[in-house]
Amino acid sequence: MKSTSHPLHLTHLQLQTLIINRLYTLFHSIALTTLIYYRLSSIFALFHTTQPFIPHILIFIAEFVLSFIWLMSQSFLWRPVTRTVFPDRLSNDDQLPPIDVFICTADPQKEPPLGVMNTVVSTMALNYPPEKLCVYLSDDGGCLVTLEAMQEAWKFAKLWVPFCKKYDVKTICPSAYFDGREVDDDEVNMDCDEKAWIKVMVDESMHDQIRHMPLLVYVSREKRPSHPHHFKAGALNALLRVSSVISNSPYILGLDCDMYCNDKNSARQAMCFHLDPNLSSSLAFVQFPQKFHNISKHDIYESELRCTFKTLWQGMDGIKGPCLSGTCYYLKREALYQSPSSLQELKLEELRDSFGSSNEFIKSLHMKSTPKLGCVKDLSDELLQETKLLASCEYENETKWGKEVGFRYFSVVGDFFTSFNMHCVGWVSILYMPSRPSFLGSGTTSLNDVMIQGTRWTAGLIEVAISRFSPVIYGSSRMSILQRFCYVWLAMFPLAFISLWILATIPQLSLLNGVTIYPKVRLRLKTPTHLSLYTCLYYRAYNT
Repeated sequence: MKSTSHPLHLTHLQLQTLIINRLYTLFHSIALTTLIYYRLSSIFALFHTTQPFIPHILIFIAEFVLSFIWLMSQSFLWRPVTRTVFPDRLSNDDQLPPIDVFICTADPQKEPPLGVMNTVVSTMALNYPPEKLCVYLSDDGGCLVTLEAMQEAWKFAKLWVPFCKKYDVKTICPSAYFDGREVDDDEVNMDCDEKAWIKVMVDESMHDQIRHMPLLVYVSREKRPSHPHHFKAGALNALLRVSSVISNSPYILGLDCDMYCNDKNSARQAMCFHLDPNLSSSLAFVQFPQKFHNISKHDIYESELRCTFKTLWQGMDGIKGPCLSGTCYYLKREALYQSPSSLQELKLEELRDSFGSSNEFIKSLHMKSTPKLGCVKDLSDELLQETKLLASCEYENETKWGKEVGFRYFSVVGDFFTSFNMHCVGWVSILYMPSRPSFLGSGTTSLNDVMIQGTRWTAGLIEVAISRFSPVIYGSSRMSILQRFCYVWLAMFPLAFISLWILATIPQLSLLNGVTIYPKVRLRLKTPTHLSLYTCLYYRAYNT
């Protein structure tokens, strides 16, 4: 047993940056207050003139909205922090909690199975007790090529995982280790009905394989064209239910299929926060930054998301934590169900109304883990049928899945909306930025992809901003005022385009129609000889 007298992590407040940020906020706020005062004075002065009101009102609204959005953005700069972890101070391996890994893929043409295989194998090679790792792959495409690829990945992992542990390999993704990448694709038809399909990778020659190898489970949930499937959030909720009756690990690693593990110690780093007795009861997830291996050093489209993780998320980390970013996070399973410690207060009928009719799943809610499988051969036919029920498209009918439990369905930006609901009920989160990237993926490199991605994110944020879930009006007092400001800015900043459009058109139209909306500059010159000829001509023309 290792000593627990020393902290598992430390938080460092960036004091110098904090002082500079707050001084900047103060001086800029004074300037904005002066501007707003001038606008209001100008509008009241118009009552004694014949100039039109509309241009002044529009300019005032645009400047006021932009000032409000800027003020909300300063919450990200209010208390920046960094963190240090000490994985060597964790308990012995037999006392570490189990982890389920969720990986989602949908289209083998856009997400080649070879890349998915690399992600799966890299997670199986994490520096973590193999009997406490269970890897679940959700294939929304229901493609045989992906299933066959997972079976081949399982065979390769039986050689690769021992090799990585024996030689202490740091780069645990096979393609990155061998420095070779390929592309494979296959046709997939998603317009037809797809039945639920659960496949646990089994090697008959191994009698105790789960002790030496992480479990690998292939999940293709049932999908019907007439039934909403809620995209990635629906796939994650299906994995959440299926895994609860197989392994039910208290913690979940969420990854995109093209985001492989680059640092084998990321799980231990995350556990330094989750196992902190002063933090674990309220900590929902640990978010790692997204890094990409295919972005050039110029990165003209900001595909690296540097502003998001180094400014926004790092700023939120000092005030109850950042948003969920869709991938690269270690999440507490309980945080997806209800507020902290609320499950114990629900009766059986209330649990059925919230989580559905599965008795096995309801039993799992009160267990820290479900050691169903001493060996994968212990998976009975009854349990397999139960997993198919949990992966069916009708299981969520008349339940609270996607509304109050699980990953939320309301918006396209389900990760943002899910973490917002978590923070509203009292959960906190943490951003950890190690020196070595914990995960590496493929970023957008073309303008078309950037525009599509940005449009989807913007549409989702605006959808939240103008709904009854708007951070301006929704949420409880358990969320700090600065954290609420951060969510307000994230939801509202896409609306800034309206103000920018006004400022880009109204001044020019006013100038063409002789309407003065900015103060005249009056220079008092004793002699014009000190000025250039151009300046003199400009001064006379302006004051004519």
